[in-house]
Amino acid sequence: MRSSSFLRDRRVLDLRHPDRHRCVPRLTRGHDALEAFSEGDLLYAAMLASIAGARRRLSLESYIFADDEIGWRFAEALARRAREGVEVRLHLDAAGWLVWGSTRLARFLRASPIRVRWFHRWSWREPLRYNRRNHRKLLVADGACAYVGGFNIHRESSAEAFGEQRWRDSHVRMQGAPALQAQHLFDAFWAGRSRWSPEYPATSSTALIPTPSRGCRNRMRRVYVKLIGDAQRVIRVTTPYFVPDHPMQRALVAAAARGVEVYVLVPAKGDVALAAWAARASYAGLLADGVRIFEYQPRMLHAKILQADESWVAVGTANLDYRSLLLNHELTVLTRDTGLCAALYRQFEENLGAAREVTLSHWRHRAWNRRPAEWVGWAARRWL
Repeated sequence: MRSSSFLRDRRVLDLRHPDRHRCVPRLTRGHDALEAFSEGDLLYAAMLASIAGARRRLSLESYIFADDEIGWRFAEALARRAREGVEVRLHLDAAGWLVWGSTRLARFLRASPIRVRWFHRWSWREPLRYNRRNHRKLLVADGACAYVGGFNIHRESSAEAFGEQRWRDSHVRMQGAPALQAQHLFDAFWAGRSRWSPEYPATSSTALIPTPSRGCRNRMRRVYVKLIGDAQRVIRVTTPYFVPDHPMQRALVAAAARGVEVYVLVPAKGDVALAAWAARASYAGLLADGVRIFEYQPRMLHAKILQADESWVAVGTANLDYRSLLLNHELTVLTRDTGLCAALYRQFEENLGAAREVTLSHWRHRAWNRRPAEWVGWAARRWL
């Protein structure tokens, strides 16, 4: 393998530097009874059951809460519980609502006893804040059961509503201490402490990582780099939008150089053309340095997962792109739970079986008329 420019240039990231351990909880292997979902209809049924069973309070965040049959199903369920005396708080993103919501749905929510807020609504006084979005997807019922992951509330994730082309995604259900941690994170964000982060007991096997976090700059990138840097055998990355900045590219290349198998799984059929062009602009360098890239063929792949060996998993709302790593509010489950690690390993293998590998020789001989689009995508990568 040729000597990589990523390996020669350590000005941005040195994997041996002690600061790589900052901001990443030290977890132990354990059993937190975490449950993975990859099908929207099963997840939505479980979430609606938790909403129906809540006794005291419900807390929901979603980047997309669509004006469609799925969105209305949740809106009506939440309004019903609010009328029955359950405290219901709904925190939605203003940018996501602009595209997917509607005036009709907003009126319904406001007319109900639900306490609803839109994060960073447009302001002429502070126009730049609109660019920082609440990309978290979280439901907590009574502080005892929580759901976190990539699924939005929209018909595109439902086989019943969208059919065979429904999005493939990943979500996690938690109970006990991790669910209570999720409740505290929602409460802090709702109260305006958007950079608050909990303390993590030394005996924990699961931690919820909010980003951004006070006192820990670029925390999500640090978590990913730490997992990649410590991996001994294999790294598996699943992401719908693969636009890694230079530190992330260096981390992946350094892992491949020391003999770790590095797999990156992305959708062949993306929903944002510009993001797909930006992703493909980075393929050649990574492929040349031993990173293996696969494109999932059947449908849109929206899961956000990083697996290190068989003992660490980061799964949540953060894409591997500039916006999630450096700008948006995100929430990630970092865990050494043996059951979830095994379940997501099986899910990755299943997805990989429906993917096509992108080889360096094939990529070098791709059509020239595709390359200008890749240059445009890469130029716009920080704004996607």
